[in-house]
Amino acid sequence: MQTKQKKSISKKTQLQLRFFFRKYPALFYVTKWTMICLVTGSCIGTASAGFLQSLDWATNFRDNHLWLIIFLPAGGFLIGLLYYYFGKDVEGGNNLLIDTINSPKPTIPFRMAPMVYLGTIVTHFFGGSAGREGTALQMAGAIADQFSKPLRLQPGERQILIIAAVSAGFGSVFGTPLAGAIFGLEVFLIGRLRYNALFPAFAAAIIADLVTKMWQTHHTHYQIIAVPDISFVNIAYAILAGIIFGLCAATFSKTLHKASHLFKSTIQYPPFRPVAGGIIIALAVWAMGTTKYIGLGIPTIVQSFDQPLPAYDFALKMAFTIITLAAGFKGGEVTPLFFIGATLGNAIGYVLPLPVDLLAGMGFVAVFAGATNTPLACTIMALELFGVDCGVYAAIACTVAYLLSGANSIYRNQITGEPKHPRFINQKGKQLSQL
Repeated sequence: MQTKQKKSISKKTQLQLRFFFRKYPALFYVTKWTMICLVTGSCIGTASAGFLQSLDWATNFRDNHLWLIIFLPAGGFLIGLLYYYFGKDVEGGNNLLIDTINSPKPTIPFRMAPMVYLGTIVTHFFGGSAGREGTALQMAGAIADQFSKPLRLQPGERQILIIAAVSAGFGSVFGTPLAGAIFGLEVFLIGRLRYNALFPAFAAAIIADLVTKMWQTHHTHYQIIAVPDISFVNIAYAILAGIIFGLCAATFSKTLHKASHLFKSTIQYPPFRPVAGGIIIALAVWAMGTTKYIGLGIPTIVQSFDQPLPAYDFALKMAFTIITLAAGFKGGEVTPLFFIGATLGNAIGYVLPLPVDLLAGMGFVAVFAGATNTPLACTIMALELFGVDCGVYAAIACTVAYLLSGANSIYRNQITGEPKHPRFINQKGKQLSQL
């Protein structure tokens, strides 16, 4: 008798909940995605913390044992073998995530996460010039997508899940949850935002960032002290700087793709490509007698905000990074882009009458904005990293760099949802504009 009563109460409660959520669908949406993001964000934040701490260890160990750089070709061969025999279906990396968002495919293999983690640690351990955002995004996407089947998510919901995962990965690895959320919404479709993913993107990014910090993982802090008053003259200088940053971003993207094609066309056996790239990098380090342009380059980025640097630093970092990534080493492009942008801003400080720390900060985010077509995320990142005082200058630089970078991107599979301006319409843009 009691069992029947309990069942009837349970059914009544279920009916009441269904009626309540039908009456307030937004509340159901928020509740559902809060729970999903709590689980996935916690997993992604933990993965980011482990990755960042491992990366710090690898970097410090290499800096204390510089002889390891001579084994960069061997490390590259191991990465090449790993992906050639076990990772052909995840070799697309960030482009695979973008494809999955735009047109859902089979579940992203979980092995993408450990493979890109190992590949990135090996790259940095032996002295390649690479970043970390690619690893964080791929780990996040692979982890989150494993929940799509157990949660019985529809294709549209799965797209939202991947967007939220990208936001969480980016926000947690750089300590910029707001920029991470906007990046996840902005990166997969140029010129358009998907507002039905707005809440999950912010929720996942904030939760992942909190969890990463709970694991005592620290992020680099930058400071812009001198921000001049807004004036027509200073705005003109900011626009000019944005043009330079945009051209730099376009050059990086174009050269990276051409170099990648060159490695593939000249070296038929994929595992030998990073061997060749590793030899070039190791010889260059030996010939130049400096390790300034390998790894993440965080110390040089910090220096670019408070002291004059050689005007060629950005060009050398660009060359080292392009060779490393085009050859097949793993990591990402974003932190090297921060290095390139910050040192380029430092360099044009010799001719533009704006404070060097402001120009370094503008370049830091603007070159990244131009190379990834994410001006909103990069503007928000400037506010999170440098403070609100530089907001106008950062927004101008990011927007102009985004426009000047043209049809170029470090992500080959980005789709144009809205052209950058009326005359800039590629074939994909024409097709999507008709939707």
